[in-house]
Amino acid sequence: MAILLTGSSRGIGAAIDVALREGGAQVIGHGTASGIAADFADPAAPRALWAAALAQAGQIDVLVNNAGVFEASPLTRDHDDWVADWERTQRINLTAAAELCRLAVRHWQQRGCGGRIVNIASRAAYRGDSPAHWHYAAAKAGMVAMTKTIARGYARENILAFAICPGFTMTGMADDYLASRGGDALLADIPLGKVADPAEVAAVARFCALEAPASMTGAVIDVNGASYVR
Repeated sequence: MAILLTGSSRGIGAAIDVALREGGAQVIGHGTASGIAADFADPAAPRALWAAALAQAGQIDVLVNNAGVFEASPLTRDHDDWVADWERTQRINLTAAAELCRLAVRHWQQRGCGGRIVNIASRAAYRGDSPAHWHYAAAKAGMVAMTKTIARGYARENILAFAICPGFTMTGMADDYLASRGGDALLADIPLGKVADPAEVAAVARFCALEAPASMTGAVIDVNGASYVR
């Protein structure tokens, strides 16, 4: 079982890497010292990453799209800068993932076999985010819609797709955000009383990648401490 995992160098991605390897999978990482380098701000990067992963593994059975950025872009920024921020976030968080999903689906169709896609989205896809993160919420909502579309479009070919929507997760990125937003007040919005551990998100990703029954395709799984329920 060969799995391409993007954004595997830290946080949720690093935890998913560990969980998948413990499950016996061969993980082709992206962004780690021992993995494949690719800057998703570069439009050529997704295709190059896919080609390198395929050359390394021979085939890809599962794609986990985890790579992303969470960068503030207040409305007070210069207009051209705000638009550039928007386009950078869409390119890294959504367009690169879409390209990899397309390459994966075509790979499985050409091989005449099934495969799985696990997209790490966000609670923001449903409840939005701060006024400085329009672009982030929009990208994650697009990822959820893309996942559902893939699931509906290719289930008969045994190509399955799942999305996971974490809330705040205790990564370096989340630490900075908690500090900037007043940690206690933010935690008060989470009924569980704590942000998720990356290993909790990783456990769900591992399940979707390796164990989830086929009839679950199209599922969107929340991991947010009941801070947003649908």
